[in-house]
Amino acid sequence: MCYIAGKQQGCVPLCCLWGNEETQRKHGHSCKILPELHSKGTIYFSEGARIMKKILAIAAAAALTAGVSAYAANPFSDVSPDDWAYQAVSDLSDQGVVEGYPDGTFKGERNMTRYELAQVIARLMAREDQLNAEQRATLDKLAGEYADELANLGVRVSNLEKKVGNISWSGDARMQYQHNLDGAKDHKDGWTGRLRINADAQVNDQIVVSGRFVSEMDFKDNKDANTIMDRIHARWTPNDAFYMDLGRQGVALDQTGVFWDEDGRFDGVVTGYDNGKFGAEVGYGRFKDAYKDGLSPWTPYDRTEAWYGKLAGHLGGSSDISAFYLENVQKTNNIVNDVNVKAWGAGATIGLGGSGLKVDGDFIQTRGNHNVGHANLWTAGLSYGEVDMNKPGSFTLGVHYVRADAGAYLLGNSALDMTDQLEYGWDNGTGVKFWVAKAGVAVQKNVELDAYYNFGAKAYDGPAEDPGNTWGVELNYSF
Repeated sequence: MCYIAGKQQGCVPLCCLWGNEETQRKHGHSCKILPELHSKGTIYFSEGARIMKKILAIAAAAALTAGVSAYAANPFSDVSPDDWAYQAVSDLSDQGVVEGYPDGTFKGERNMTRYELAQVIARLMAREDQLNAEQRATLDKLAGEYADELANLGVRVSNLEKKVGNISWSGDARMQYQHNLDGAKDHKDGWTGRLRINADAQVNDQIVVSGRFVSEMDFKDNKDANTIMDRIHARWTPNDAFYMDLGRQGVALDQTGVFWDEDGRFDGVVTGYDNGKFGAEVGYGRFKDAYKDGLSPWTPYDRTEAWYGKLAGHLGGSSDISAFYLENVQKTNNIVNDVNVKAWGAGATIGLGGSGLKVDGDFIQTRGNHNVGHANLWTAGLSYGEVDMNKPGSFTLGVHYVRADAGAYLLGNSALDMTDQLEYGWDNGTGVKFWVAKAGVAVQKNVELDAYYNFGAKAYDGPAEDPGNTWGVELNYSF
């Protein structure tokens, strides 16, 4: 008879835990899919052999492997041929699924930690092509249960998402208050909420179709929610480095996101390569969010057709450099006729050793043809720390300086808070320069509190007065 956490349960024959199908038939057992493993409780067998979680977990993992070797060598000094799990432990060691401890022992009397079990699951995931459909289903359940631990081990999240059924769901929510949100001195405030839900459908081993639903609500003006599906695209990844996206998606161009961050919507095809050290990307389509109300040279939307190219270098875990080029392929027909608009930029994010400090910056230039000239936008800043929503108490602090000539934000779109003054400069036909201070902290798991303050703003090369200071605070939730 079996007992789990002191409560009587149906007994699982030992051969079901470690034996192959032939062994199970020999003993007259019909073994179904193993019960899902949990982090709590220890299993005991009334025969007198106490089975701790580690032995049970390893034996269960053995059931996932196809076939066992009858002549596997004894790998551990504290596991004898008389132990019931000897065959399972020896075979898993021979296959590289378990490694034991540096002193040559297995320590089967110890409870197995979630981290240790995640290591076993990760090794089995690397052998997934050797498992049958039923075994893969059991492994998928384990991968979903231990997703956080697997992520900490460096197992790619994209691979983990494939383990949780054909469709995976995630999302985020935000409650935001902004003071003087448009940069003008009439102190217009905003209190809004936003909910985003992501759906990722695994078509096959190489193709994922992704969509995002967004619902936004203005609490101050008592407006009903506006719910749309703001992106849908299919990604093909024939290997770990190459990818191709087709549909409405997000793209990132610069390092800091002051010009165009990945919340901006791009309709088209994107092809890229990134091996972890070097990356290259090219896209052709329409920058949907480049439209500027009433003033855009890309009016109407069918005039926004453009292409871009981007190069990136990864210099370590906290350092990157990048450069991009963007050009609309149709001439403008609104503000100034027969002008081709283009932009290019370069930027870097450099980690200062292991101090937690980073310096970053971007330079972007927007140009027309020889009759129009050009406008520059640049930013530089310093930040400390990083918010990890899985680690309450983790935080970040940062300060940036931004300077944007009149017209420098023509092709830009950014969801960053620092765009309050950038939008003010665009709307008023003036250059702006200002400071941005930001802070964020994970107050609970999956809950982040953020605040920003834009100050010291000055207008130049235009008729507008200096914009006012702006600030905001928001709670972000991830699920």
